[in-house]
Amino acid sequence: MLAAYARNVNPDDPFSALTVGETDPPEVPEDWARISLTAASVNHHELWSLAGVGLRADQCPMILGTDAVGTTADGEEVVVYPVIADPSLDDETLDPKRTLLSEYYPGTLAQTVAVPARNLLPKPKGWSAAEAACLPTAYLTAWRMLTTRGRLPEGGAVLVQGTGGGVATAAIVLAKALGARVYATGRAADRREKAAALGAEAVEAGARLPERVDVVVDSVGEPVMEHSIRSLKPGGRLVICGTTGGHVPKGDLRHVFFRQLEIIGSTMGTRDELAELIAFCEEHDIRPVIDSSHELADVEAALRRLASGEAFGKVVVTAS
Repeated sequence: MLAAYARNVNPDDPFSALTVGETDPPEVPEDWARISLTAASVNHHELWSLAGVGLRADQCPMILGTDAVGTTADGEEVVVYPVIADPSLDDETLDPKRTLLSEYYPGTLAQTVAVPARNLLPKPKGWSAAEAACLPTAYLTAWRMLTTRGRLPEGGAVLVQGTGGGVATAAIVLAKALGARVYATGRAADRREKAAALGAEAVEAGARLPERVDVVVDSVGEPVMEHSIRSLKPGGRLVICGTTGGHVPKGDLRHVFFRQLEIIGSTMGTRDELAELIAFCEEHDIRPVIDSSHELADVEAALRRLASGEAFGKVVVTAS
């Protein structure tokens, strides 16, 4: 079968570790299912894996990818929940042994994908496979940040840092549908214009907001930490899911304790949260923002588009 996999890892030149070619289909353990890939979306996780972050050379070759939509042997269209963890836990994301597809088990950028049967959910009605493939990582991450971790109040206000990325665009769309006032920062005018078209009030990076917000959604890290803290109202929450701009920030902690702020980490979401997200999207007729679509054979182009930092929304891969 055709697949995109890390042949090895290379921190200095991650793309040199990428191979797109024929490989054996994945094994299907007991209680797992095999699906035929229809579409997938790519994430920074793939770039980190190629660079050896979270993936060791002795684990290679490893098929990349966490997100997928496919068809079961019975012809059912399904969305893949990519977290492999103890299903008996109330919050499986807190399982210390949890892993994602493409870390210990082969990932989703392949014509055939193996996944625990419980990790398959029905594709949203009326959605394309490409749209549904955006949900399992970026949109699920944003949903958990706004709801479970951010505890966004009804009629609240949200700041989304670094508009354009998959999580950021998802957060804008979902926060608006939740009834929030949404502000979004962008480093370039065209990205701010696109954020405004999604319903956000776009502001320049670091600019003072018209009001302090209840929740800040941040996947950037170091460059925006001080602005995020200054933008929160008393008792507000800064929810962090990534550090694409750097992971050693500086900030004035006096604001944190004086205004009783919370700085909260968030990673992915549970299977039940993904089911809630799918139902919410169907109810509110929400469609993911897609930047571009590429064939499976052109995964490298998809990953280079993501790595460029120029994508606005999700970069999608389709199987012919």
